Amino acid sequence: MTTSILLGLVFGFVLAALLTLLFGVYTIGPTQRGVLTTFGRAQRMAGTIADDPHLGSLLNAEEKTRYSYPNVRVILPGGPYFKWPWQRLYKVDMTIQTIDIAWDPDIKQDAIEAVTKDNLTVSITGQIRWKPCERNLYAYLFGVAHPAAHVVGYFISVLRDRIATFYGPSSDGGVEGVSINDLRRNLSVLNRFMEDACEKTAARYGVSFDAALITNIDPPGDVDEALASINTTQNQVAASISQARADANQRLKMAEQAVQIAQNRAEAEAAPLLELGKILHAMHAQGGKPALDSFLRNASLPLREKAAQTVLKL
Repeated sequence: MTTSILLGLVFGFVLAALLTLLFGVYTIGPTQRGVLTTFGRAQRMAGTIADDPHLGSLLNAEEKTRYSYPNVRVILPGGPYFKWPWQRLYKVDMTIQTIDIAWDPDIKQDAIEAVTKDNLTVSITGQIRWKPCERNLYAYLFGVAHPAAHVVGYFISVLRDRIATFYGPSSDGGVEGVSINDLRRNLSVLNRFMEDACEKTAARYGVSFDAALITNIDPPGDVDEALASINTTQNQVAASISQARADANQRLKMAEQAVQIAQNRAEAEAAPLLELGKILHAMHAQGGKPALDSFLRNASLPLREKAAQTVLKL
């Protein structure tokens, strides 16, 4: 009996060892990161997210107390690694993921709605690209129940606030003061703002934004048709104004050229007289009045001869 019990214990120990080796050895893929928990507690390192030079700078004083997540030990790609049966491994896919901004785990919808600064309800479609933040995997795994849902909800709240107060850079064309036109003309500006405004999600939820890709902002159908008609008229007026400005600029340029030509001719006619004045001034400086009288007498001889010939011919 004792021998049977001993053999059973040995067999159980060997089986437990084999199972431990079989299920305790793991690897981490090249696009993955791992986090181990021991009895439910993640393996931690010194400091918190608030101490991180980059992530901590994204949070204000109040947020640093609310989102004071610990730094966890991140297992890099490679292996084989070993874990005990009382440890649990979390593998995190670090590749960039794309999600539609209209996605909601509870309801099905094709677009989200927002109200512009002139009380126009618009439908918005687009995507966001994101990935887990390696320096804040604690928040990604344990801080929120559904990181993707949190990020989409945060993105939409910031987007609605921005659309309600959006003023685009001034530009020609379109109806001035109509917010839908400003939004449509400045989608790239809006996308850049959303990327900057959502940067702190890395510290809040452990999710880093890669890009915001808002593709369409559409008002109700009847409003869109009316705006299209107004925009067409406005564009025609703008085109007429541009053509008139171009014609006026061309005429102004021609007038400037005519003035320049007349000025050049006047300068050409005045040049000999100015040069003669310099010569006479130099003569007077060197020889005084007698030199000028002699010059005038010599200069008048050809004129006298020509006058005498003219009189004789008559």
